[in-house]
Amino acid sequence: MTQILHEQEISMLRTEIEMLMNERRRLLKIAGSAAVFVANLDTSKLPQDMYESAEMLSKCLNDISEDTLGEALEGVKAEAVEGGQ
Repeated sequence: MTQILHEQEISMLRTEIEMLMNERRRLLKIAGSAAVFVANLDTSKLPQDMYESAEMLSKCLNDISEDTLGEALEGVKAEAVEGGQ
């Protein structure tokens, strides 16, 4: 009985980890896309009422560690290459 409960707990944890990893991949994709957007943003053409939103996005991206942002950009680059083929 204890063995069955232990196996169920392991299975539940495995499922939870998989869900978290999938969510992380989606969030990295969003962060990478946002970073590309900000990098290509022409602020001279940005409407005045959008400056605050752009600045908030920029600050959030700056708060991400360099390694994580690098992963995010790699993920977006890989997807763009795959989509272009």
